[in-house]
Formats: sequence, structure tokens, C-alpha cells
Amino acid sequence: MRPIRLPEPPGTSSGMPEIFDSGVSSVVRRAVIIGNGVPGAENQCIGLVRALGITQSNTHSIFRVTRPRGGYNEWLRWLPVSLHKRLDYLIRHICADLPLINHFKGKLLAPSTLAQRTSANSISVPEADARQIAAMAREITDKEGPLLVVASGRDTVSIASAIKRLAPQNTFVIQIQHPRSQLNRFDLVVTPHHDFYALTPAGRQQVPRFLRNWITPREPPDRKVVLTVGALHQADFATLRMAAAQWHDELAPLPKPLLVVNIGGPTSDMKKDCLIVDLEIETRHLKVF
Repeated sequence: MRPIRLPEPPGTSSGMPEIFDSGVSSVVRRAVIIGNGVPGAENQCIGLVRALGITQSNTHSIFRVTRPRGGYNEWLRWLPVSLHKRLDYLIRHICADLPLINHFKGKLLAPSTLAQRTSANSISVPEADARQIAAMAREITDKEGPLLVVASGRDTVSIASAIKRLAPQNTFVIQIQHPRSQLNRFDLVVTPHHDFYALTPAGRQQVPRFLRNWITPREPPDRKVVLTVGALHQADFATLRMAAAQWHDELAPLPKPLLVVNIGGPTSDMKKDCLIVDLEIETRHLKVF
């Protein structure tokens, strides 16, 4: 496959935004991470914050944007989060008042297994509130500088942009994964090259015109966009050294060379056991940890 060739977005002399040009620790001392409950999205935020040197536990906070799940909510998950929550509230009250619908309430309202797991993992993570985070940014600016806000995932776009609108002088907002439009709502957008594939000559031939606005940004990357080869992650040098020490006793006796496949956790579309079975079909020798 040929690499996607796009013009590099202009930047400062160091290739970084001005807020980071003299070293992030001299400008930003506190960060807020806004996730959507999906580990793959939230790990990108954590990885970026760690790479910027904001590693102390008391220097960053994690908030989460959650939407109703399970039952009929799986049909509504393409709606904006705020509208989805209002509809869920309305439907639940209607179901509670109508005996006929109440008869089917088990199937309509029963939370899915994935929803239960998300709920359990979200107990200690507060819900993201744009007004609250903007107020915090205004309070700490004089002592700690502007608040760095890093968000990832479609459901976080409205919250992150609202924070920037409420506290424009007190925040530096980074949106990971392209929000598709209105980049002026953010200070920086970090997104992989492949998000712009449909704008390339090959992509224009393969992607139907009526689908382009749904799956790709509408214009080429500008100065607010930083392009990455793949997704951001937490696998920095220190993490890899720790993992090597942790897995040494397990991997040392195995014949070399080793091919290590790192499989993420199960999702609603793919269970972990299915991934392992697929690998076993393709390989003769597979050791699962």
C-alpha cells in the first residue's frame, strides 16, 4: 500500500505549538483528561499527557462522558450525547407509566454486559461537566498556568469545545481523533494520517462521494492538526523496560525468535476468545498468557 502523502501543517521553530515551545513544564502544570469509557480512546489521552511530562498523580484528573447503554439505547448511540440522555430519560418514564410497554421492559431496558462493565469501571471516575472544569481552569491559572484539556472520542467533542468556549484564556484544549468539522473550537487536533485517506486521489476513487462527509474530515489538515502514523499509546521506553522485566521469566525459556502479539480487551463486536481462535488457525505454535 502506498503511503498517504499530505502537506505537513506549519508550526513554530520546534514544530510544536507555542504553549509547548519552551517546555511544557514551564507553561502547563495541570491537565484534565476527558474520556468516553473506551480504553483505546482514554489510553491515547493518558499517553499524550505522560509524554508531555505531566506524570504526577496530583497534576492530572480524569473525567468521563458516559451515555446510556443496553436495550434500546444501542439504537440511539449515534445521537449526540445530550440528546441521547434526554430521550433515555423520557423513554424510561413512558415505560414506567404504560402497563403494556412495562410488559416488555426487561428486553427494552435491561443493561447489556458491556454496559454493566462500563458502569462498574466508571464508579470512581466523575462525569465530565464543562462548566465545572472551566471554573477550575479559571481558579488555577494565576498559580499554575493554563489548564491542559485532552479529550478523545466522538462523545467528548461537545464537552471539550464547551470548555474552550467558557474559558478560552485559561485552557489549552487538545482533541484526539478528528472532530470532522469546526476545528476552531480547539487549540490542537491530534489525528492519524488515515483519517484523511478519503481526501487522497486513491481515496476519492474508492470512497463514494455521499459517504465522505461521514467518514472523513471535510478539508485537508491545517495548522491546528498534528498527524500521527497510528494511535497514541502509553508504551514509552520506561513502560517497555518494566514489561520486559515483568515477563522475563515467562518468555526467556521459549525458542527464539519470538513474535509477540498484543491483543486488546474484548469489545461489543469481538470477544477475546474469538481473536485467540483466529490466531491459532493462522499459526502452528501459540502460547497464550
